[in-house]
Amino acid sequence: MTIPGPKQFTIRVYGICIREGHVLLCEEGHEDFRFVKFPGGGLELGEGLHDALTREFEEELDARFSHAELFYVNDFFQASAFDAQTQVISVYYLVHKLEPEPLQSKMELRGGKPYEIKFMWKPLTDLEASDLSFPIDRIVAEKLNALY
Repeated sequence: MTIPGPKQFTIRVYGICIREGHVLLCEEGHEDFRFVKFPGGGLELGEGLHDALTREFEEELDARFSHAELFYVNDFFQASAFDAQTQVISVYYLVHKLEPEPLQSKMELRGGKPYEIKFMWKPLTDLEASDLSFPIDRIVAEKLNALY
C-alpha cells in the first residue's frame, strides 16, 4: 500500500536572538529563491537539538550563545518549501548572550558554489509575520509579537 504525500522528514532547529528590543534574522538563498528566516538549520544524523543549534550558530554566525530555552515546536504537518516529499519539523529556542556580534554578511561555499548569508536586527515592534518567508517562522513571529 502506498501512502500519498511526504516520504521523509527533516528536523530543523532555529535560534531566536533578542537584543535591546531587536530580533536577529538572516537572509539566504537556495538557487534563485531568496528567503528570510531565523538563524539555524537542519539536524544531522547523530546530533541532539542543542548540539545542532550550537553547530549552526558557529557555522552561520561565527558566534556562540550561553544558553537556550525551548520556545516552540510545530505540531502540524508542513511540507518543505524545497521538496514537497519532505515533511518539516521545526524547533525554536530563545538563545541568550550571543557573542561575538554577528557580521552583516558572510560568504561561504556550499556545494562548491559561493553562498551569501546576510544578517539583520529587526525591531520587535516592527516585526511582521510577512517579514519571514516560511509558514512556521511566521507563526513564531506572531508568538513573539504576542509576548513583546
